Amino acid sequence: MKNLQKIGGIAALIGAGTNLFALVTLLTLLEPKGYGSDDPGQVVAFLANNLTFMRVWDQIIWLLFGVCMIFVSLALYERLKAGSPARAQAVTTFGLIYAVLVIVVGTLSINNLSTVVELYAKNPTQAATVWLTLNSVENGLGAGGGETIVTALWFLLLGWAALRARELPRVLNYLGVVLGLAGVLSVVLASLGLSAVYGLGFIIWFIWLGIVMLRRSHVRRRKNPAVEQQPFRLHVPAVKEEYRRGCGPTSPILKSDPGEILGKRVYVQNLARL
Repeated sequence: MKNLQKIGGIAALIGAGTNLFALVTLLTLLEPKGYGSDDPGQVVAFLANNLTFMRVWDQIIWLLFGVCMIFVSLALYERLKAGSPARAQAVTTFGLIYAVLVIVVGTLSINNLSTVVELYAKNPTQAATVWLTLNSVENGLGAGGGETIVTALWFLLLGWAALRARELPRVLNYLGVVLGLAGVLSVVLASLGLSAVYGLGFIIWFIWLGIVMLRRSHVRRRKNPAVEQQPFRLHVPAVKEEYRRGCGPTSPILKSDPGEILGKRVYVQNLARL
């Protein structure tokens, strides 16, 4: 369990890093060069001119993050199962569904990228039309719909289960609940403001979770090692001598029930065999 918590903490930090990388590169590199344009022809031209970079970008923000989510989900299950196995299983199920969905969206995005760029070399106008269709499907499964809903439900379940099991910091759990509500509302209301809050809170939550997992696993590993390594030893002669003193003429044991005295004598006989 200690190693799994450490792996989960590292995976959470890497997952936060992939989302931060996606946000920074999108705002500073991709959108200013045409990736965020409303003109599909300009977007496809940008993809064709930056094919290698976009493939690496998709692999980092989708595939790498999806793998990290698998380890985070397993580590959280180990932490929550003692409080309620049923709730822990529900949280883990949504976490693994989210991880698989992220990987599927990532592979779809990479495939769409290759398809559109190949078509762009033959017919740029048709490539732009195809891009609109493929991108709509990708957004429906990804951040524009399915992925966000699954993630929001995962946050809600995780926050509730962790609060009931008294695992993870309470503020972190409440932040997860708030993020879950913000994620659901951002899809239902199609609100860019809520989406921005959800995205930034998502990164902060994962960084916080990673730090908590790494600290807890480190503390548990170093908790009273001297006491844990010392075996329990019973000093038999001292116990027998103490019993003999207690069975003298003035001992209160003589005033006890005969059955109780007989039981204690059998106990001393068993000690003598040690």
